[in-house]
Amino acid sequence: MTLLTTPSGATQSTALLTDHYELTMLRAALRSKTAFRRSVFELFPRRLPEGRRYGVVAGVGRALDAIAAFRFDEATLNYLLEQNVIDTDAADWLGHYKFKGNIWGYPEGEVYFPGSPLLIVEGTFAEACILETVLLSIYNYDCAVASAASRMTAMAGERPCIEMGSRRANEFAAVAAARAAYIAGFASTSNLQAGYRFGIPTTGTAAHSFTLLHDTEEEAFKAQLKALGKGTTLLVDTYDIEEAVRTGVRLTKGKLGAIRLDSGDLAEQAADVRKLLDSLGATHTRIIVTSDLDEYQIAALRSAPVDGYGVGTSLVTGSGAPTCGFVYKLVARAETEGKDAELFPVAKKSVNKTSIGGRKFALRRLNARGRAEAEVIGIGTPPEGDNNDRPILVPLVTKGKFVGREPLEAARERHHRVRAELPQAALKMSKGEPALPTILLDGDGKAADNPYAR
Repeated sequence: MTLLTTPSGATQSTALLTDHYELTMLRAALRSKTAFRRSVFELFPRRLPEGRRYGVVAGVGRALDAIAAFRFDEATLNYLLEQNVIDTDAADWLGHYKFKGNIWGYPEGEVYFPGSPLLIVEGTFAEACILETVLLSIYNYDCAVASAASRMTAMAGERPCIEMGSRRANEFAAVAAARAAYIAGFASTSNLQAGYRFGIPTTGTAAHSFTLLHDTEEEAFKAQLKALGKGTTLLVDTYDIEEAVRTGVRLTKGKLGAIRLDSGDLAEQAADVRKLLDSLGATHTRIIVTSDLDEYQIAALRSAPVDGYGVGTSLVTGSGAPTCGFVYKLVARAETEGKDAELFPVAKKSVNKTSIGGRKFALRRLNARGRAEAEVIGIGTPPEGDNNDRPILVPLVTKGKFVGREPLEAARERHHRVRAELPQAALKMSKGEPALPTILLDGDGKAADNPYAR
C-alpha cells in the first residue's frame, strides 16, 4: 500500500484501509465508557519465518504517512452508517479523529528478532485500536520484502542488485516493495512511480519484444544504441548469445556498457560471455543476469563473472516468506479515563498465541568489538546497558506531532551499519536459529520467562 492522491492532488484518506471489527470495537467501547482509557498497543513478531536468522524493519515512513492521512470525511461516515458498522455516536467521534498520542518504534533499516517490540502505540483505546489493520498491512509486507532483500544484497556483496518485480505484485505493493528493497541495499528499481515518489534511482532498457519487433537483431541493437547510447545494456539471449555479443561489440567498437543474460545456465553463460567479451577487447562491458533469481542463486553466482543482478518475483513475495506474522496487541491499559491513571499489564494466554503484558523497552547488546550479542527487552523498565549498548526504540509521534520522519538514505545507511554488527552466522543461507537470542527482563532487571524462545 502506497498512499494515493485525489484528483486535486491531496493525499487520499487511509481510514477505510481497515477491518470491519476495528470500528465495531470502537462502537461498543464508546457505549461501555471504556473507549478513552489510556492504553498501550505493541506490534511485534512472535517468531521469524522458519529458518531465517534475522528480520529487517521497513515501512515506518509509510506507516507515519498512513496515520497522518487516517481521516473520516462525510462520505466515508455516511457509508459506515448506512452499513450499520458504526452508530451516530461513533460517527461524531470519528469525524474529528486525529491521533494525539505517542508512538515509539524501531527505525527503518534496523534488524529485529522474535519478541522485538517494533512499534509501541500509546493513546486512548479508541484512537490506538483503529490503527491496527493499516499498521499491520504496511509492516507485514514491507518488512517481508526488506528481509528478503537484505539476504540478497548480503550475497551479492559489492555487486549491485536491481529491483524489477513490479509485474509480479499488485500495482501499489510494487511501489512499496521497491522502497523496502532500496532500504535493504538494492541499488535501483525498474518502477518509475517508486522513483518519482521516493527518489529511488530507476533503470531499464529493452525486453525481448523489442528485438522481435525488428527484422534482425542487429537492427534492434542499432535502434537501441541510437536512442540510449553506447552505455546501454543489450539483451543478448533472444536468439544466439555469441552472435548477439559479437554484434553489440562491433556496433559500439568495444564500448558497449553491458549485456544482459535472462535464461539458461547463468554461471556457465556468464563465464563464456566474459571470455568472449575480453577476447573482443570489450573488457569493460559488464554482465547483468536476471531470470527468477533469489538469494540462493545469487550466492551460487558469487564466483561467476557477473557484475549485477536483476531480481523480481522472489523479492516482492518475500522469497518464500511473504508476510512476517506480526501482531498488534493491547499490552497495558488503565482502569479509568484519567490522563494520569495507572497502567496495568494485560496479556493473551492462548496456546501458541501468547503475548506479554507491559510496556516494552529494547536494547541491542554489543560486545567490546561492537558485535551484537543479544536483543534485550525490558518489561516496564528500560534495561541497563554498558558504554556501547544502544537503545533501539526511537520516538516517532509525540503528543500527536510526527517527529520520526527521516530521509530514505538514512534508513539505507542504518541497515548497512546494523547488519554489519551481526555475527557472521547471521548471513548464512542455510536454515538456522535467530542470530541473536532475545532476553526478557522484568521490572527488577531479572530474567523473565520468554515464550518466544520456545
